[in-house]
Amino acid sequence: MTLSEEDYIKAIYHLGKGKNTSVSTNAVAEQMKTKPSSVTDMIKKLSEKGLVNYKKYQGVRLSESGERTALSIVRKHRLWEVFLVDKLDFAWDEVHDVAEQLEHIKSEKLIDKLDQLLGFPKVDPHGDPIPSKEGLFNKASKHLLNEVSLGTSGLCIGVKDSSAPFLKFLDKNRIALGDTIKVIDKEEFDDSLLIEINERQFRISQQIASNLFIQIS
Repeated sequence: MTLSEEDYIKAIYHLGKGKNTSVSTNAVAEQMKTKPSSVTDMIKKLSEKGLVNYKKYQGVRLSESGERTALSIVRKHRLWEVFLVDKLDFAWDEVHDVAEQLEHIKSEKLIDKLDQLLGFPKVDPHGDPIPSKEGLFNKASKHLLNEVSLGTSGLCIGVKDSSAPFLKFLDKNRIALGDTIKVIDKEEFDDSLLIEINERQFRISQQIASNLFIQIS
């Protein structure tokens, strides 16, 4: 497979939210920042390789082989993110672009050794689950912070937005994975939340709350 083909496979996987559901070619085009006609051409190539199933006006979905390929790419990406943070002291907002390059390495032996070196981690630095070599992973029960009831406490286990600006915002406000977050109050005007972390109370916007995952205790 070419690097471009792998990028398309991963994009379709993420757009389907890992549930192997059909996604529109327009959504793929937006994700890949390209024209719908280019997406159609690529989908034809992937279909010929048995990696996707495509029906006009019904969208595209990964085949069983395509899903295995996507999970392999996701596994490599997330393992490299752990390596960059744990072993090379990268910040969690710096690793995505580097891992985007490293995820295309083909050597299965290297990735297996990497997994072993890291102690077989289950999640990446952003809280996303890392598939095993067999494509299996634990799906934690999680809720977006803006969707829980007042008084709810939960462990911060992931982020929906892993962009550098958002992660830098979290660092600046000392919000980290593993923190216990309690929802104290909700502002009726703009849905901003008053939260408590480590005995600190402060207010966050609805946009921030809608990008934080917690596991309710």
